[in-house]
Amino acid sequence: MTKRFTVVLAIVLYSLAAWPASHPAHAKDTWVSVRSSNFFLVGNAGEKEVRKVATRLEQFREVFSRLFPRMKFTSPIPTTVVVFKSDSSYKPFKPVADGKTVAVAGYFQPGREVNYITLTTEKREENPYAVIFHEYVHLLINNTLGRSSIPSWFNEGLAEYYSTFDIEDDQKIHLGNLINSHLQLLRTNQLVPLDKLFGVDYYTLERNKHDARGLFYAQSWVLIHYLIQGNEGKRVRQLGVFLDQLRQNIPAEKAFRQAFQTDYAGMQKELRDYVQRHSYRGQIVTFEKKLEFSAEMKTAPITDAEAHAFLGDLLFHIQRPEDAKTKLEQALALDPKLAMAHASLGMVHMQQKKFSQAKQHLQQAVAENSTNYLAHYYYAYALSSEVITEGQPVHDFPAETVRRMRAELGRAIELKPDFPESYHLLAFVNLVTGEQLDESIVMIKRAVALSPGSEEFLFVLGQLYIRKQDLEGARRVIEPLTATGADPQIRARAGSLLVRISSIQEAIARFRTGREERSGDVVVDMQTDQANNSDPTSYLRDALRKPGAGEKQSQGMLVRIDCDAKGIIFTLKSGPGLLRLKTTSFEEMDITTFAPDVAGEITCGVRKPENAVVVSYLPGGDVRAKTEGTIRSLEFVPNDFKLKP
Repeated sequence: MTKRFTVVLAIVLYSLAAWPASHPAHAKDTWVSVRSSNFFLVGNAGEKEVRKVATRLEQFREVFSRLFPRMKFTSPIPTTVVVFKSDSSYKPFKPVADGKTVAVAGYFQPGREVNYITLTTEKREENPYAVIFHEYVHLLINNTLGRSSIPSWFNEGLAEYYSTFDIEDDQKIHLGNLINSHLQLLRTNQLVPLDKLFGVDYYTLERNKHDARGLFYAQSWVLIHYLIQGNEGKRVRQLGVFLDQLRQNIPAEKAFRQAFQTDYAGMQKELRDYVQRHSYRGQIVTFEKKLEFSAEMKTAPITDAEAHAFLGDLLFHIQRPEDAKTKLEQALALDPKLAMAHASLGMVHMQQKKFSQAKQHLQQAVAENSTNYLAHYYYAYALSSEVITEGQPVHDFPAETVRRMRAELGRAIELKPDFPESYHLLAFVNLVTGEQLDESIVMIKRAVALSPGSEEFLFVLGQLYIRKQDLEGARRVIEPLTATGADPQIRARAGSLLVRISSIQEAIARFRTGREERSGDVVVDMQTDQANNSDPTSYLRDALRKPGAGEKQSQGMLVRIDCDAKGIIFTLKSGPGLLRLKTTSFEEMDITTFAPDVAGEITCGVRKPENAVVVSYLPGGDVRAKTEGTIRSLEFVPNDFKLKP
């Protein structure tokens, strides 16, 4: 068992984004690349068809952004679109579930360094754009506003509403077309009360049965449909006000009342009337000018090797690493110096914990393309991954590893200053080492500015404030991460961190109160008072737990915690020797920290770095376990604290 103090950020696997084309040549299928304002496309469907897809995606993004003109939607992570000429050429690169290829006409694969969109231009009954548009709305909303701050009914309803987007002649827009499956559910089921609908978060939604999820999506869709198109469009502006208030961290129910000037019951009646009239229909908007983006696009051929590399990286992203490895090795057989293939293959090896091979390929990627920010970023990630054990806190990095990572990440930031993950990783490295904290706070704030919705960036910022002993600053950042809509893991870790912050603040308040009470005593030892004023940690002596009957108190450096089925042993450097103390479980002892910079969990193993602690224990040696007593309390203190003045 473990008792958690703070939670260390788990570094997640980073993978390949869009790399620039080079060495033009023709493959068996002629592959081309098209770069538009917001997308990078590669495909074997022919230049004309690939450019059509690029135009369609840019048109969708533009129309969606116009719904909330005061909102600037951002997506700093590049999006690569792979366009296949036929379903037969597409099939080998579709997701696989339970050993079977998923039958899709198109899909959206989000990622930390690249988002993938794939589809075929071959005519099929299924609309490939529906799921792509739905998921792209989530990308824009979550990155700009944060998944935790946006109610799931709004996020899913808006995504469903825009999934039917269509355009004619680059000018006539079709929005909110009816979705037959949703209409069927609404006809055969009663509407869920809005207080219950609005109480559904993503964790609950994923656990619901299929029918319940279907009704949730249908009612969320029709509610958004009503807010945009119903009541002669009078609530569209209020929808924007609702979003603005959510961005200001106003609770959802209060924001709803203020924005829509009604409560849940009032809106429930309006929605019921809207559904019962069966009068809702799609909306057609004709813009004065055509939405044309072709002039902004740049087209270039790509080599057979590069085509293999893109396809290999796509396979890696859809969790098919062995297939990805085969494709990437084919790319390197054709072009041994292809940096993008080395980088992606390095990430495949990294996922498989083959660190030596991973670093070899990533070093090669840096050497072959030193001006690409991702090559430097990936190499830094590889170095960090060698030290990190999944599920375990990171206490330190070797000095040379830190130096190399900082150099690589600094170069990545220089080359691509709007790529947030470089700031994220560098701030994390400094959080672990406890160095360059002020600079790291500036960096992670830059990452947050680029991706305002990132809960992980905010979690690192909160931990940096704790390292700086700015507990109120940490609380302001961490508290919103405990919201219902936050990622369950982040929410749990944030809650644990808030408990520790509160514990420290309460302890500090107690000894400050005690000190103020003592300052009113008639007799004051001036010499002792002056000595205490020169010792900023003197107040801790009064705050520490008082030893119980028969207990002893000692100060030392906690060097390791050993755990097995028989119990737990704490080893301290105390004076010239070691002090070994036992307990049956963490719950049998009191654990407190007066050192906010203790970043990590109380876990078994060697402490890196070692921590200054004060312990109280019952003496009584155990010859077999080689212990000197039973520990009753463990209190972390600043390194400069002295138990006796």
